[in-house]
Amino acid sequence: MTEVPPIDPAERTDPAAPGRIVLLTASHRVAPGLLSWPAWQTLHAADQVLCADDEHPQLPYLREAGITVEQAAPTAQELVDACAGGRTVVNVTVGEGDRTLTDGLARLAGSGRVQMPDLELLPGSYDLPGARLLDLVQVMDRIRAECPWSSQQTHKGLAKYGIEEAYELVEAIEDGDRAELREELGDVLLQVVFHARIAEEDTEEPFSVDDVAGTIVAKLIHRHPHVFGDETAETAEDVKAHWLRTKAIEKQRESVTDGVPLGQPGLALAAKLGSRVRTAGLDVPLPAGAGIGYELLALAVRAEADGTDPEAALRAAARAYRDAILAAEG
Repeated sequence: MTEVPPIDPAERTDPAAPGRIVLLTASHRVAPGLLSWPAWQTLHAADQVLCADDEHPQLPYLREAGITVEQAAPTAQELVDACAGGRTVVNVTVGEGDRTLTDGLARLAGSGRVQMPDLELLPGSYDLPGARLLDLVQVMDRIRAECPWSSQQTHKGLAKYGIEEAYELVEAIEDGDRAELREELGDVLLQVVFHARIAEEDTEEPFSVDDVAGTIVAKLIHRHPHVFGDETAETAEDVKAHWLRTKAIEKQRESVTDGVPLGQPGLALAAKLGSRVRTAGLDVPLPAGAGIGYELLALAVRAEADGTDPEAALRAAARAYRDAILAAEG
């Protein structure tokens, strides 16, 4: 452990003064140098600034601002001793701080044997909402570069996992399991970040996760003129109407069936086609035919018109059937 440099006796003003310890934390998820004004004021006024990590992202910016930062990993006692004579010592860390150091300071304060300096926890910067997504991007970059399996994956090879994760997310929602929902949302998010990372390597049309985010941000703003523009929407139906009009202009579809994925589950496909026909105001009779498929088509279209998701309804019925089977077996 690196010792704190000794204090020059000439720098001690009042030997009886307890001094001040400032534990300054800074998020590594914001641009280095973007510290709060109270943090900069404290750093400039401090008698001594310490940092255990010589690769701390803030160090170049602190030194550029004229602040002398000494590399040291003090114990709690050493930090208390460094404050003798009324000095202010700032200890700079990343994230939530050095737990060992804070625990040591708490033990000293609780012992009653030491005159403790004033202690201040000062966040120098905060994570903005969504900041942990930066961690995910960094982890994905490393996995793509170093993992033998991940480094070989392609969009097509990962496609099946996207489908699986989407279904597992739906199951977590239907189960009402909050912990499972949180995990499955993460798995779905991973698919997005993974595909975006692969897309960066395309030699002809590369794009990144920032491009993906930028595209959806622009789309959301454009499709919500009642939020970001001058239009108004009083009801959910008004919002849906805005959305459909905007999509129609964007897509310039030649048919109401354009953009309907034929690979989705059958009931969902039937309901989607029924929704497109109904929204467009078309009068398209259901095809006549013998067999269960035509009967299911009619049921799915009718369910959609009544505001029922036929896929969700069938899954709920199937789950009830599963429970009955388990009860019969038990």
